[in-house]
Amino acid sequence: MITKNIALIGSGATALYFLKHLADNVYNLKCSVEEIAVFEKGIYMGMGMPYNPETTDRYNLANISSEEIPELPESFGDWLRKQDIETLNAYNIKVFPIDDAEVYSRIALGAYFQEQYKVLIKRLTKKGIQVNQIQEETVKDIVFNEEHKSWIIKTQKLDFLNFHKVIIATGHQWEQKDIVAINYFSSPWPIHKLLPQKGTYYTKPIGILGASLSAFDVVTSLSHRHGTFQNRNGELTFKLNPQAKGFKILLHASSGWLPHLQYEQEYPKREIYRHTTRKKLLTLRDRNGFLNIDTFFDKVCRPALIRALKKDKLLELAKNLEVDQTGFKDFIQCMSDLHEYTDSFEGMRKERVAARKSIEEKKPIHWKETLDDLMYCLNFHAELLSAEDHLFFKLEVMSFLMNVIAALPLSSANILLALYDAGCIDLISGKVTRIDPNAKKQITVLKVEKEDGTAETYAYTMFVDCTGQKNLEISQFPFPALVKNGKVRKARAAFVNDECVKELSCKVDKDLIFKENTISYLYTGGVDIDAGYRLVAANGNPNDSIYDISFTHTSGCRPYSYGLQACDATSKILIELWRSTTLENSKDPIEIEEISKIYDEENI
Repeated sequence: MITKNIALIGSGATALYFLKHLADNVYNLKCSVEEIAVFEKGIYMGMGMPYNPETTDRYNLANISSEEIPELPESFGDWLRKQDIETLNAYNIKVFPIDDAEVYSRIALGAYFQEQYKVLIKRLTKKGIQVNQIQEETVKDIVFNEEHKSWIIKTQKLDFLNFHKVIIATGHQWEQKDIVAINYFSSPWPIHKLLPQKGTYYTKPIGILGASLSAFDVVTSLSHRHGTFQNRNGELTFKLNPQAKGFKILLHASSGWLPHLQYEQEYPKREIYRHTTRKKLLTLRDRNGFLNIDTFFDKVCRPALIRALKKDKLLELAKNLEVDQTGFKDFIQCMSDLHEYTDSFEGMRKERVAARKSIEEKKPIHWKETLDDLMYCLNFHAELLSAEDHLFFKLEVMSFLMNVIAALPLSSANILLALYDAGCIDLISGKVTRIDPNAKKQITVLKVEKEDGTAETYAYTMFVDCTGQKNLEISQFPFPALVKNGKVRKARAAFVNDECVKELSCKVDKDLIFKENTISYLYTGGVDIDAGYRLVAANGNPNDSIYDISFTHTSGCRPYSYGLQACDATSKILIELWRSTTLENSKDPIEIEEISKIYDEENI
């Protein structure tokens, strides 16, 4: 690798772990890397959007504990224990001692990340790599200089020249605009825009689309401005401020589900080959090179889940899974039925008993942890899936996974139930089929289709869309010159046969199906990368000098890359590839046989 000068676009969690793995391997790369420029559009280097005081609120909780956070120079728990009481109170930390299994505020995690970032910058500098930190500079474009065979980074103010490699590690990108005049918000971020002015209150119902973790960030931020929480006999209660009479939050969720709750884990960190081996997985491919998702479930998931369910004493469920006819979809339906309640809040109250017991008695809930590991494994082999299986995963599996795996902290559940008991929150089930912001009437009207086929409308004077980051269209890729000059292309998955295309054309947008060189493809969202995170150009060749490790751009290729553990794994894979001489400067996409050796050897 002849790299001398690297541009790192973004300084959040993914960039942080890139710097960490670079620092760990600096003597393998020192002869190649001389200088790094880190570009950050915000004020704070090293924090990332979800943990930034510009974006989040002291009442918003992270959904990861210290013991789950991948290794950095110092653990989150140890760092918190070094802080004084005044600092911890500013982070809304008031219960002591600090517990490595507890979740704390997002801003506390952001401050921790920033300190780790500073430590890593010092390490790199001491080891001979110059680090230039460029903050409050939004990168507007990335252009290849054909004459000098190097990259130009264009910001709003300047052009930065002569980068030999570019690493894109940007975060969330919100395309839709707010309509502030009628309190219509297309995302909850930055959350400060939602808060009432000091001394004022929202006295009419507030509509929220989604029952995700970000929706609960909105709930916690708003509720703390409209009343007080008190702990009485071990139970949290909420008292509404008399001036806030009429304040109520209505969550809209198509399934009518609230998320599963935080649970104890036997192995808090994910591992690709925990429940299978590299050799076994690669032998499951069919003659056309596809890994059929039903085969993956049958040969890898089924035995692992049966073992997990038996450990959890869920013997009837394990017995059902031992029947060969019980497939992936059947399993999802079966586990979903266990989470189905007439009243979701009362269901959460019931599940909280088991969740508390799991954590207090250190009893893991094995099936949830196992499922997370299995999907993590599938994620890093997603290039083997057909278009049909990508669709199945997106339409049938993902919503279930996000309810199970993106677990709600118990402290957040306590807040929700306190609000519910006070009559200040409710959940409305049904698919929202239309959202109509009406500037003239100063309201947002939602049309909701119920399970029985009937429809109802709801009108709100304040509405927040918390459904999360949508799949990025290639036209929305933030660096237009890369699109214009053919340096990127659509992420895609090939169909097994054209008959499947005809069958599925009625289920998906026809614009997502396209043909190249007689092969039919599904556009899976975002831009195409190879297994080494190199951007794939319009001609199908990967570019060895530009990489994209941003999940928001690459979810079409890596659909289950959520959270800090994926940030760590992605960065580690990239650095390990840079250490590899066999893959250096390859113009062909990196094959699964090669990349999976790294997964295996490095226990990713």
